[in-house]
Amino acid sequence: MSTAALTIQNLVVNYGAIQAVKGVDIVVPEGGVVALLGANGAGKTSTLRSISGLVPAAGGSVSFYGRDITGMDAEKIAALGIAHSPEGRQIFGDLTVEENLRVGAYTVKRAKMQDGFARCYKYFPRLEERKKQISYTLSGGELQMLAIARALMANPRLLLLDEPSLGLAPLVVRDIFKIIADIKQEGTTVLIVEQNALQTLKIADYAYVLEVGEINIHGPAAELINDERLVEAYLGGR
Repeated sequence: MSTAALTIQNLVVNYGAIQAVKGVDIVVPEGGVVALLGANGAGKTSTLRSISGLVPAAGGSVSFYGRDITGMDAEKIAALGIAHSPEGRQIFGDLTVEENLRVGAYTVKRAKMQDGFARCYKYFPRLEERKKQISYTLSGGELQMLAIARALMANPRLLLLDEPSLGLAPLVVRDIFKIIADIKQEGTTVLIVEQNALQTLKIADYAYVLEVGEINIHGPAAELINDERLVEAYLGGR
């Protein structure tokens, strides 16, 4: 049985009087890709933001390799080895590609930073071609590549990806998912939030489906891709 990198128990996240996440349990095994699927407003982003310390948990617990990180400051969580590529990318538009990548490596010793650049440019050679380019001039696909690469610069043990395919052309989406599969093969654990359920299930090991803040369906991705409930609700039928 593989080690659990991340264990979420009975997680509750509130925004004022609104309960966005209602007692969610999730386990992310070390070295795997776990998908968190669901429609807009299901609580997916809130779950990731709570893991990385950007919003407080109103109840329950989050553990990283057995260490309780519930309520820990975001910068301390990042220093433990959790990197978050957020929805909407949130790139520093006035910085160059290389400067954005350096921001992602703020928890990494300077001697290791070049290893991070080499890894990111291996996955995203287009970023190396544009490393001196101001980031706001990049295409949507290049910005998404930069958002993922910036998170990878921290050399994370756990990579949180929030909607990496959102708004991208199909060919770019295909490339992004191939790179996520490659990242997994190199040993990085991934928790991915996506609305593109079909593509995500093809690369995931296990998946949870959130509906209005609660887990509705969960199981091995290879089984869920053929689950009629999931097919009708999230994959648009066959």
